[in-house]
Amino acid sequence: MKYTSMIKNNNKRFWQPNRGLKSEFTTPYEFILLQEASIVFTVLHTAFVVYSHHYFKYCKISALALLKMVMHARSGGNLEVMGLMLGKVDGETMIIMDSFALPVEGTETRVNAQAAAYEYMAAYIENAKQVGRLENAIGWYHSHPGYGCWLSGIDVSTQMLNQQFQEPFVAVVIDPTRTISAGKVNLGAFRTYPKGYKPPDEGPSEYQTIPLNKIEDFGVHCKQYYALEVSYFKSSLDRKLLELLWNKYWVNTLSSSSLLTNADYTTGQVFDLSEKLEQAEAQLGRGSFMLGLDTHDRKSEDKLAKATRDSCKTTIEAIHGLMSQVIKDKLFNQVNTSSN
Repeated sequence: MKYTSMIKNNNKRFWQPNRGLKSEFTTPYEFILLQEASIVFTVLHTAFVVYSHHYFKYCKISALALLKMVMHARSGGNLEVMGLMLGKVDGETMIIMDSFALPVEGTETRVNAQAAAYEYMAAYIENAKQVGRLENAIGWYHSHPGYGCWLSGIDVSTQMLNQQFQEPFVAVVIDPTRTISAGKVNLGAFRTYPKGYKPPDEGPSEYQTIPLNKIEDFGVHCKQYYALEVSYFKSSLDRKLLELLWNKYWVNTLSSSSLLTNADYTTGQVFDLSEKLEQAEAQLGRGSFMLGLDTHDRKSEDKLAKATRDSCKTTIEAIHGLMSQVIKDKLFNQVNTSSN
């Protein structure tokens, strides 16, 4: 019992920070709950939102909303899922308090909301107000299983319409596959620029692996939106509930293996990497017969550099999975062997 309790507590300390749930938070959850939606949403009528294309810079997500979104995204498997988020605004920060799933038709590349989904959305928000949840709809979320957190062309169009008629509104993208593979939440919050607006040149953003069949869609629309800085918070009640959940499910977490859970994803990553290397090799081969094409050579070298980073990411995730299996083998199987 002594060793079991020690393993459970140590594993819990490892698990919680990797999912981004802070024990201390800058804006107390209880204070956020006391804020009245009618007061907070007066920011809609200020000149900042109307004239500043980069007004909202931060996004705070409650532990409740995060868990519901990640579990919903994970339940969809390789299909995209979609949901709505409820919350408030506080200055330049968008605060997501809760979320709920929408009955939509999902495919491996997009989600399609039908009339039933819009009726469900309106009924849910109305019923939530009747039980004392006064938060308004503040955004929508959907999943990108296995190909990162960014906005596609359809996502950009959807978010532009939402910002035009439902401000303030934020788009959240979750990658449940990479969340399981990397051991931490893979999530991004985005807002779009108005149509025709050219954002100022910014420094290079954090690199993320994009599959070869998604690169074109990613590159065409990447300048039409910007990312918000995301943080998470939880209340004392949330902390107690997470303690109870952890006491019930920590064995499942310890016995699971990311290598087995994400075997198809890892295979797809290796296959995608081989295609990128073949493409870069073909471009380098064509460039060797042509003189004076430095730009062409630089593009090929850039693709090789990105392929190298992608291979490092895949290798590190595989090594982490192997290390966890080796550690568990040493902890449990070797003890039984030595006692015999």
